[in-house]
Amino acid sequence: MIVFKLLVVYCFLSCFLRFSAAIDSITPSHSIRDGETLVSAGGTFELGFFSPGNSKGRYLGIWYRISTDAVVWVANRETPIPNRSGVLKVTNEGDIVVLSNTETIVWSSNTSSAAKSPVVQLLDSGNLLVRDGNDNDLENFLWQSFDYPCDTLLPGMKLGKNFVTGLECSLTSSKSTENPAQGEFLLRINPHGFPQLVAMKGDKITTRAGSWNGLRFTGHPGLMPNPIFNYEFVLNEKEVYYEFTLVNSSVISRLVLSSSGILGRFTWNDRTHGWELYSTSQVDQCENYAFCGAYATCNANSSPVCTCLEGFVSKSQKHWNSVDWSDGCVRRTQLECNDGDVFQKYTGLKLPDTSSSWFNMTMSLVECEGLCLKNCSCTAYSNLDIRGEGSGCLLWFNNLNDMRVYSHGGQDLYIRLASSENDIKKKRHSSKIKQAGIIVASAILVMGIIILGVISYVRKKKLRFKGKAIRRRKEDMELPIFDLMAIANATCNFSSSNKLGEGGFGSVYKGTLQEGHVVAVKRLSKNSGQGLNEFKNEVNLIAKLQHRNLVKLLGCCIEGNEKILIYEYMPNKSLDAFIFDHTRNTLLDWRIRIQIICGIARGLLYLHQDSRLRIIHRDLKASNILLDESMNPKISDFGLARTFGGDQIEANTNRIVGTYGYMSPEYAGHGQFSIKSDVFSFGVLVLEIVSGKRNQRFCHVNDHLNLNLLGHAWRLWIEDKAMELTDQSLGNMCTLSDQVLRCVHVGLLCVQQRPEDRPDMSSVVLMLSSEILLPKPNQPGFYMEKALPEAGSSSTEREACSANEITITLLKGR
Repeated sequence: MIVFKLLVVYCFLSCFLRFSAAIDSITPSHSIRDGETLVSAGGTFELGFFSPGNSKGRYLGIWYRISTDAVVWVANRETPIPNRSGVLKVTNEGDIVVLSNTETIVWSSNTSSAAKSPVVQLLDSGNLLVRDGNDNDLENFLWQSFDYPCDTLLPGMKLGKNFVTGLECSLTSSKSTENPAQGEFLLRINPHGFPQLVAMKGDKITTRAGSWNGLRFTGHPGLMPNPIFNYEFVLNEKEVYYEFTLVNSSVISRLVLSSSGILGRFTWNDRTHGWELYSTSQVDQCENYAFCGAYATCNANSSPVCTCLEGFVSKSQKHWNSVDWSDGCVRRTQLECNDGDVFQKYTGLKLPDTSSSWFNMTMSLVECEGLCLKNCSCTAYSNLDIRGEGSGCLLWFNNLNDMRVYSHGGQDLYIRLASSENDIKKKRHSSKIKQAGIIVASAILVMGIIILGVISYVRKKKLRFKGKAIRRRKEDMELPIFDLMAIANATCNFSSSNKLGEGGFGSVYKGTLQEGHVVAVKRLSKNSGQGLNEFKNEVNLIAKLQHRNLVKLLGCCIEGNEKILIYEYMPNKSLDAFIFDHTRNTLLDWRIRIQIICGIARGLLYLHQDSRLRIIHRDLKASNILLDESMNPKISDFGLARTFGGDQIEANTNRIVGTYGYMSPEYAGHGQFSIKSDVFSFGVLVLEIVSGKRNQRFCHVNDHLNLNLLGHAWRLWIEDKAMELTDQSLGNMCTLSDQVLRCVHVGLLCVQQRPEDRPDMSSVVLMLSSEILLPKPNQPGFYMEKALPEAGSSSTEREACSANEITITLLKGR
């Protein structure tokens, strides 16, 4: 009996000692069962069975020991084991196999070469090797997991293709965070033409990092030499690949292709014990492949973002005017071939798609130009390598696609044009010089005329002149002019029964024109000192804007002191009539609310980036969001809007206008406004739509603090209780919690205190429409916290929160 007990104890201790000490390798005589793991020698990586998220399936994977949710490789990603019966073994021939409880092989490495004494070893690089135990040289492996990546690229892992063996290493997205099976997105080096890095959905390219120019991919100007990472691109007759290595071993970094197709670089932060998004591949719409079509460049900082190259015109002007640039541009003058053509130089570009290109690594740029000129099919040329004075030759044939302009970085490109286009350019330049001479010569004469004109101008009646000036602008924009009598008849002489609402600059009435068309009539107040300026703004801005999420201006009326605007009629009136009404808010289910949020975002993106002028609304609020019969949102009331030039991003004013509760801190306090001011207002709107509460009238007592809606949302966020913010009329939102939390997350990013921390609207639209990982928000502006009277204080009543919503028109910026 004693001998039996000793034997049991011995067996138990043997098993305990075997797996209590971390091991990094196994042989055919050992195995790893579910619950046991391999740990790399330095303790960086661990291999074992896991279940992602709430999934019940079990997978064999490799993860960082500091963060078990950061799985970098999965073996049986297509065939999960339904229970905890999985076993990892290595066969005598050197195959790694994953078995289920039925001893069925659910995954195998299919090692091509046999080993006499096979060993499976997990390295500190995260690479899983099969090698011969008699050979200690780790480079002589028989199989490695680095050759079969999943959705993560680790330092030292190659992304590319071996031309000898045909093996291609590419990243494939997972289907979701809970299903590591291969998704629909792929990141690979496209070897056709001059190799380039592309992301694909199925067989279509979604984004393109571009070709390598010796320092970086041309579509990633920010990929600069730095003390943290080394980047390398290798191209020879045997293989092509890209890899990165870490200069500083204390840095932990990985590239991940998300289930939505976005490539993000994550670095580990020891201070916060979490992963932080270092960079992302999708930052604006110009990253979408061939967004502007052929022979056009995309510039996210200009408006519109797409521009035809010199010597090219839009292929479809109708589509171009409707903000659909996918048809691209065509040559204005056909090429003459050989000596009849010239080259136009462009700088700071992302080079076009190189899949139909030809390259030579030793030719000079002059030789490259001559070679392109001799081939009638050659459309452009460039240096292959930009290091030093440049070297190599890259030629394009057929159309030039997927180009964008960078303010910093980019590359030179020489595009072929007919020589007559160069003559046109010279004539234009000469014409400009002549025109300048005529202007200077006429200046003295004009000055005298101007002085007489000013004297005459002052004597004219101010209102009459303003009316005529506005009428001339209307006629220039071909905006219909309505007769005052017709408008009075349509609104029953501006009857109070037809009044839809009243704002700071006048009233809005429902009207029915003689032909039966229902319209909304905005009658500016005669006593408004600012009415004429706001009227000019709306006329000049809205008449040029065409977007499904902007209210449409149908015409105007100017007679005597009357200044009237006629809009399309919105049967559901404004958003505030729904979300802040305890009865009507039940009509807004989550599907409609997210539809409204995304629609407002698209409308703002158009104003900030895609319209002819960069427009800052400055008074975005719930009452200025109108709803059509399908509850689609339309941004209205452009009386306070300002226009910017294509490269202007901010301005100052001494006259602060807008609505408390929606104004950004820098604008309310100092008169500084920009597109980020509208982003702040949008963030407030998002939180109001989610919660059903007004920011300005909201008051919540929390830890002896009076919090407005922004402060309350922030407190719930940092306490991981953000779902408590949702409107009670929405009921149980468990099934849509991810979407609701994403909206709250985006809203908090938009209302951050510092304008530079807030995303632009192109990023906001991307955040709302994809599963891209979002950065952490900082504390919002106007946090509005105030200490309450302590218990035992002589004051037994707490001061009520203000319920005023004030439109500011006369405050002075400090």
